[in-house]
Amino acid sequence: WAERRAVCLVARDKERGLAGAVLAGAAASAGRLVVVMDADQSHPAAVLPELIMPVLEGRYDMSIGSRYVRGGAIVGWPWRRKLISRSASLMAWPLVDCADPMSGYFVVGREQLLTAGVEARGFKIGLELLVRSSPPPRVLEVPIVFREREAGQSKLGTGQIMAYLSQLRVLGGGCVSGSSALRFGIVGLMGVLVDSACFGLLMLVGVQLALAQLLSFAVASLFNFVLNARWSFRNSAMLQASLRLPTALRYLVVLLLALALRGAALSTLVDDVGLAPTLAVFVAIGLGSVVSYLGCAFYAFPTERAGRDRLIRWRIACVGVVAYLVLLRFFHSGLTELLMEEAYYWNYAKHPSLGYLDHPPMVAWLIYLGTWFFGDTEFGVRFGALVCWCFTAGFGYAMSRELFDKTVALCAVLLLAILPFFFATGFLMTPDAPLTACWAGSLYFLQRVLIGGQRGAWWGVGLCIGLGMLSKYSIALLGPSILLFVLLDPRSRHWLVSLRPYAAVGLAILVFSPVIYWNARHEWASFAFQSVRRLQSEPVFGLPLLIGSVLLLLTPVGVIALMQVFGSSLRQRWVGAEPANAKQHARSLFVLVFTLVPLGVFILFSLRHEPKMNWTGPLWLAAIPLLAARLVPDRALVDSLASRRRANVWTQLVTCLMLGYSLFLYYTSIGLPGVSYPNQFVFAGWRDLGYQVEALEDAIEDERGIESIVVGLDKYGIASRLAFYRFRDEPAHHHDDNLEGVRDTTGRHLFSGNSLMYEYWHPSVLIEGLDVILIDEDPVRLSDNQITGYFDYITSIRQIDVQAHSHDAGQFFYRVGYGYHTAIDANDSLAVP
Repeated sequence: WAERRAVCLVARDKERGLAGAVLAGAAASAGRLVVVMDADQSHPAAVLPELIMPVLEGRYDMSIGSRYVRGGAIVGWPWRRKLISRSASLMAWPLVDCADPMSGYFVVGREQLLTAGVEARGFKIGLELLVRSSPPPRVLEVPIVFREREAGQSKLGTGQIMAYLSQLRVLGGGCVSGSSALRFGIVGLMGVLVDSACFGLLMLVGVQLALAQLLSFAVASLFNFVLNARWSFRNSAMLQASLRLPTALRYLVVLLLALALRGAALSTLVDDVGLAPTLAVFVAIGLGSVVSYLGCAFYAFPTERAGRDRLIRWRIACVGVVAYLVLLRFFHSGLTELLMEEAYYWNYAKHPSLGYLDHPPMVAWLIYLGTWFFGDTEFGVRFGALVCWCFTAGFGYAMSRELFDKTVALCAVLLLAILPFFFATGFLMTPDAPLTACWAGSLYFLQRVLIGGQRGAWWGVGLCIGLGMLSKYSIALLGPSILLFVLLDPRSRHWLVSLRPYAAVGLAILVFSPVIYWNARHEWASFAFQSVRRLQSEPVFGLPLLIGSVLLLLTPVGVIALMQVFGSSLRQRWVGAEPANAKQHARSLFVLVFTLVPLGVFILFSLRHEPKMNWTGPLWLAAIPLLAARLVPDRALVDSLASRRRANVWTQLVTCLMLGYSLFLYYTSIGLPGVSYPNQFVFAGWRDLGYQVEALEDAIEDERGIESIVVGLDKYGIASRLAFYRFRDEPAHHHDDNLEGVRDTTGRHLFSGNSLMYEYWHPSVLIEGLDVILIDEDPVRLSDNQITGYFDYITSIRQIDVQAHSHDAGQFFYRVGYGYHTAIDANDSLAVP
């Protein structure tokens, strides 16, 4: 071939390794571009012009023959080999912006290859180029059909897999080499033996499950820290420093995070799945060990490379934090007791309807589906919230990716996972969970229409707003926001005379029509409740509460960052600073309009009325992409002093919030030794109260021989949670799907009070003649003289002491009224001891 063509064979008899061979070939070549491809006919040579020309013309820095874009395929591989390839690509996903980073078929500039490949290791030099090149290369992926080799043998084996994992470790900056993994595994195995032995011994002597796993974890953690610091990660740059306290603090953070997740997994496996504690603890230890290892490798004991590419570090941190918080919510959602709102909406689901007085039906429908799959459990109630958060994160990622890049998109998902409002909506099943998902979807399709000019996205806008109206009416505030943006943006004004926006409005109304129908059948009750009744409430200056709620939902750090984002956008728009391009101009206007218009409505309302704490949460979704972009600036500025300070502040905030969520959920779900619960704690004690109230009702029914009901004298919270928890500890009653608790628990409307939907579900005429157990957390309400007039006679006030996880959780009070009737005459009623 050398005699007939310009071909040079470089024979490397004493050196091995694909990366070194590619670099040697590039060094021996004379062209401006280099094509890297296999010589075994796997890579189709016919697509070379499509790969070369875009780079040759300067439109891209690198082109890749991709198997995983539309039009690409793999022919002749068994499913195991395809699974390995896909898994390897998935592991590299946080590091790169292309679909097939494992491809060995690419075109790149010769100088770029030689410069970026100096530190190359392993056999995937294309991955090295994608990660190490500065600035990041503009990459084009050309679809190819990859075929099994015609001759030779695959190099894939255990050694290559370990080399690839080591390559990822080097690129990511974590101390996860094969040797450290082996040492950590040995230490971990020894720690498991210490852990399980201590746990078994403590259980044997009668120590409570939560305390036993906590003490055994502490002993094993101290054992592991000493060996890991002195042996497993002895080459870590952090351990070479003279000051060891920061390393110990980071290790403590990792341990606490692992403890929270492992404790939740252990309790779930024992309480919900029914595994024996001595078996479940091994699964929990394994999950905690994974968290400990990755936390130690990438956070507590990073290598010197950790600070060399902050963008890559941010990407890895985003993936790790999000994955941890998803698992944390997944396990704790079945352990933490329901809030009164969640239990109230569970009662919604037990009374299926097209609408309800105080909210649209979407929350009820989601709870119905969740409990249909997982039963009437806390996990079944909350499963829909986690699903909604996944949609929110998906739309937030897609919107940020289109407006900026993958790093910003990952940081946007991090913000959606860590900021208090979005963490809560992914855990608690309230109307805010589907509302936030629909709001995020609406913004995603709106930016595609108003910034990207994609006309078909109007259908997505209409669908998401319609579904959002089925969740909560506040999403209607996007309507005036859309109109104002179209009026202010010259490029968008043509939508005023287009049929597509009006068709989207028609689609939204069609989706929302079940609620319109329900309101028409019920004297427009829900619309009046959310509008006229709120405006007719007693005047209150609620602006301080609104400001405080924003600080709580976003944290002060998030609020300050948002103010900086808004200030920058306002300067670009109205002070005369010219944006870099039209897209940046539209992006800034989009954030300002779709955030400030809804916020302005809430501010006006709060001047004379009291706002709810959660109202402003969804409107901050519009600013998340710009906030994420400020969190991780352009690569050229990533090492600036301001950038490092900002990154340090956010790192500390993320760490504190993760610890706060983990320890708080551990406290509510499992309990902390020696730490009691506040009186009438909202997350604990309701299981015990439900059990005691059910026993009390059974005793009264056995004594009197007639049916009795339970009434909560607050607005709806006590009745809702008692309806859910009255049968939690009595499996024999589960055959009726807890309908007895729903049927025989109601609210204070029986005494002319307001109990929202309970007045629809339990008309007072149906309670005539029954005995009533009145429950309240405040004995003053139980002593109201008007209550006595509804009964033939009524007992004195008595106390119920409740516990949760072997800790006191407060007191409740009750009275028993015999012979309920709607005619009120306080003089004819009799109070008895």
